[in-house]
Amino acid sequence: MVRVGIFLIAVILIAAIPGCTGTPSAEIRDWYDLDAVRDNLGRSYVLMNDLDSTTAGYTQLASPTANEGKGWQPIGNIDNKFTGRFAGQGYEIRDFYINLPDEAFVGLFGFVNDEGVIQDIGVVSANVTGCVSIGGLVGSNSGTLSNSHATGSVTGMSIVGGLVGSNSGTLSDSYATGSVNGSSEVGGLVGKNYEGTVSNSYSTGSVIGDHVVGGLVGENIDGSVSHSYSRSDVSAISGGVGGLVGANSGYIINSHYNYDDVLINGENIITIGALFGDDFDEWLANDKSLDINERLSQESGYYVINDVNDFKDLLAFGQDGSLKFRLKNNLDLATEPNFYIPYLAGEFDGNGYEISNLSFNFDFVSQVGLFGLLASSGKVNDLGAENVNITGASHVGGLVGINYEGTISNSHSTGSVTGGGMVAGLVGENIGTISDSYSTSSVTGGGFVGGLVGINGEGTVSNSYSTGNVTGGPFVGGLVGINSGILSNSYSTGNATGDVWVGGLVGINGHTVSDSYSTGSVTGDYSSVGGLVGENIGTISDSYSTSNVGGNSSVGGLVGRNEDGNVSNSYSTGNVTGDTYAGGLIGENVGEDTISNSFWDIETSGQATSDGGTGKTTMEMQEIATFSGAGWNIIAVADPGTRSPSYIWNIVDAVTYPFLSWQP
Repeated sequence: MVRVGIFLIAVILIAAIPGCTGTPSAEIRDWYDLDAVRDNLGRSYVLMNDLDSTTAGYTQLASPTANEGKGWQPIGNIDNKFTGRFAGQGYEIRDFYINLPDEAFVGLFGFVNDEGVIQDIGVVSANVTGCVSIGGLVGSNSGTLSNSHATGSVTGMSIVGGLVGSNSGTLSDSYATGSVNGSSEVGGLVGKNYEGTVSNSYSTGSVIGDHVVGGLVGENIDGSVSHSYSRSDVSAISGGVGGLVGANSGYIINSHYNYDDVLINGENIITIGALFGDDFDEWLANDKSLDINERLSQESGYYVINDVNDFKDLLAFGQDGSLKFRLKNNLDLATEPNFYIPYLAGEFDGNGYEISNLSFNFDFVSQVGLFGLLASSGKVNDLGAENVNITGASHVGGLVGINYEGTISNSHSTGSVTGGGMVAGLVGENIGTISDSYSTSSVTGGGFVGGLVGINGEGTVSNSYSTGNVTGGPFVGGLVGINSGILSNSYSTGNATGDVWVGGLVGINGHTVSDSYSTGSVTGDYSSVGGLVGENIGTISDSYSTSNVGGNSSVGGLVGRNEDGNVSNSYSTGNVTGDTYAGGLIGENVGEDTISNSFWDIETSGQATSDGGTGKTTMEMQEIATFSGAGWNIIAVADPGTRSPSYIWNIVDAVTYPFLSWQP
């Protein structure tokens, strides 16, 4: 038994040594040894000493004169990825030079595949230039990288990071210092983190790019960034810039930057991860931890927000999805310009109170609202954002910039919202759930603009409305700019004005609109302009519009252009004017589509024809027989104030047009 035990211990010890589970690890002692790694990308290697400009092979392989001025050739590429194990043992590789401005996957290692492991290595005073997926240590990593660091300068076009260009693997306990320059998706540590994990890591230095630029990570897509921080100053020209991440649609967990020290385009600006200086220092000193119980009191499982100072503590604790907060008073942010909560993973119960006078004016910052990003575990309910005055780049909303699979209910916003794209009175982009909510805010944007939601992407909007006027370029809707999800029992009364794909309710519908209506005027400079929907490639049912509509081409009282879409049990009454393809119900109908049991008023519309639907006189449009005969779920009621909710439609026979039974 003793011999067996000794044998097992020996096996465990041997297995812990790099390369001892199979072929012995190859030893790296000079640049020639390192260059030979590319000849066997699946083997294990051990760095035995530092490599620098005085080490054998530097001039031939890694200097500015090597390879006709191209310098070091990255180990591994898209066709032949590194799948082995590289143990740096704490040594450093210094002074190497890469000049491949037209190539992708550039770094000391070009491409590390899923099985690949790189650990305990430093890259120091490197000078790396490439095009796409550029990093000081690794161009693209889908493997495991840990306990490593990089210093020097890294330059590229897109997906550029101080340590790693693109990460879809695991990156931990690492850091980068120095300068990083690029055009888009530029980060101090990682350019793009796509479904990868970044943990216990940090960056310092400077990060410069055009757009989507972050101190730690340029863009985080469905990935996680945890227990990490940045001290990097950041500069960008346009949308998507942040002290921690430039753009985020993933998970941020206990990760921050120092608001008082980090400069974003030369200013101290709140973006995802911001912590005020004293809090940041305390967080670092306490092993990246702050005690919420030292700041806020609890009541029935909720941390209580009594005043503005309490609300500001959400910068420190908003990333924790296990926490719940409850507002106990109305709050006024008039003396806190440019303050908002950029990330909320927990629950915020407004308790029927309002937070007023939020103002924010940085047109290069994305994901802006009272809450910038609502994470998948996040909830906001019973809250009013009153008199907001917001200007941002993209994903801009009066209440939430982007709802990333979270839940919003019984909430509203008022004021004005302005942005470049994905701009709306309540939520810039929704891929979660919105119910029983509204906005009266006026909205102005470049594109993807809505009175309530800019883009409803695979989300759900129900029992909600907007009343503010909406102005933009393409994809403009009184309620929603683009609908790729489910929209039901909702309405818009504001005017919608845009260039193309403009609708009183939805600019372009790619999924489902039901039991909804619009009444505001609709104006488009070009084509696909509709009273309810500008262009329909989805399904519209049991809906109507009374909006007056004016445009150039493909202009309709209900739908401007219907392409491979279905319209059923719907109607329109508004006046329609257009130069070509103008119709009472449908302006232009193309593809394999169905317009069924739907009508328009030939008198009020000024249009005797439509590319689909049936025209009726005003008298006929107010007779129940017109609709019951077409199979509508409709019943006559005594007066407009009476409802029979067991039917979709109600009508006062010979007095009113049909109206939805849920309507106010």
